[in-house]
Amino acid sequence: MKKIFLILLAGLVTMPAFSQVYSGQAATKTPEQKLNDEYCSGIFHSSEGKILDVASSTSVLSYINILDWLQGRVAGLQVYTSRTGTSIPVMRGGVPAIYIDELPVSAGQLNMISVNDIAIVKVIRGPFFGGFNSSYGAIAIYTFGGEEEEEEDAD
Repeated sequence: MKKIFLILLAGLVTMPAFSQVYSGQAATKTPEQKLNDEYCSGIFHSSEGKILDVASSTSVLSYINILDWLQGRVAGLQVYTSRTGTSIPVMRGGVPAIYIDELPVSAGQLNMISVNDIAIVKVIRGPFFGGFNSSYGAIAIYTFGGEEEEEEDAD
């Protein structure tokens, strides 16, 4: 009887030790956070902004310029057309810095990029400390890399 009592007592003493292990789930990420982790790096990764998944949007195919598609989808962004036909974005009363794959470009260079080549757009509405037009925000455009294009062709 003593042996059975000792075995039960040992089982009751060790049971709480094993039940203290936490096996909960890790924090889940939103699709925007996953895209931010996949494409953005450095200061672009840590800056707060609206991320738009261009690759999964079907309406983008009817636009020639990505800025025309962005108008109406981002609060505070207005797009004006100059006399030469160049679309110019305006946020917070000025022209924001424009980046393609985290390299600064002018608004005129956006006409040379097909909307089919763009994966995501990150619009940073607040001050952006990564460029010269930092007080007016930034528009970061990320294109598909070579490996991603090969994966899409295989599908």
